[in-house]
Amino acid sequence: AIIHKWQKHGTVVNLPRSGRPTKITPRAERQLIREATKDPRTTSKELQASLASIKVSVHDSTIRKRLGKNGLHGRFPRRKKNIKACLNFAKKHLNDCQDFWENTLWTDETKVELFGRRVSRYIWRKSNTAFQKKNIIPTVKYGGGSVMVWGCFAASGPGRLAVIDGTMNSTVYQKILKENVRPSVRQLKLKRSWVLQQDNDPKHTSKSTSEWLKKNKMKTLEWPSQSPDLNPIEMLWHDLKKAVHARKPSNKAELQQFCKDEWAKIPP
Repeated sequence: AIIHKWQKHGTVVNLPRSGRPTKITPRAERQLIREATKDPRTTSKELQASLASIKVSVHDSTIRKRLGKNGLHGRFPRRKKNIKACLNFAKKHLNDCQDFWENTLWTDETKVELFGRRVSRYIWRKSNTAFQKKNIIPTVKYGGGSVMVWGCFAASGPGRLAVIDGTMNSTVYQKILKENVRPSVRQLKLKRSWVLQQDNDPKHTSKSTSEWLKKNKMKTLEWPSQSPDLNPIEMLWHDLKKAVHARKPSNKAELQQFCKDEWAKIPP
């Protein structure tokens, strides 16, 4: 490229370019990269203010573009997983027989949003069609836009699903276990050696819940901390939410009913 430039223009220096010259000087660009690298959580507005201190005034969108050209892109931060704890868990259960896993009851809670997390912020529409039905987001009615559910499953299929009303605490959690665990164990035909899996949420590990589990002779699977992706029920939650959102519930009552309907359709 340099040889071609010399042959064509007789020089290798940068030639005048078309378009508006950039406002960000090399010094300002170095400062941007340095600050964004040092503190990945800094915002484009904060970087904009930083450049203003060296008398460089640019729009925050320009800052984002310039960072992008240097390989720095805005992304949601990932949650840190406890890799060591997960590895220790895997080693501990490496030689467990198939019968053990077939008689494990996996449990968890999840929130199901009324419109889902992937509702587009933008739509394609023509002028003067802003309020056509297909171009608006319906108003949430009947008190809220999400429901919390508790569910369980085993190798033989899904167990019960419970809709959680009100605030979830240790007392509510124990009530859910009382009403749903043993019926699910019987429904799924688990052996007497069955084990209950639950994560380390404070409601699950509180003193009162631990005593309740002991009193009701429910053996639990020791679970590694900070390991949200380890529970296979996450795949069921994904399928459930996808099926529910495909039915486009318009209020909380429909959302609850669709959750129950779609959970019941999950095959063994």
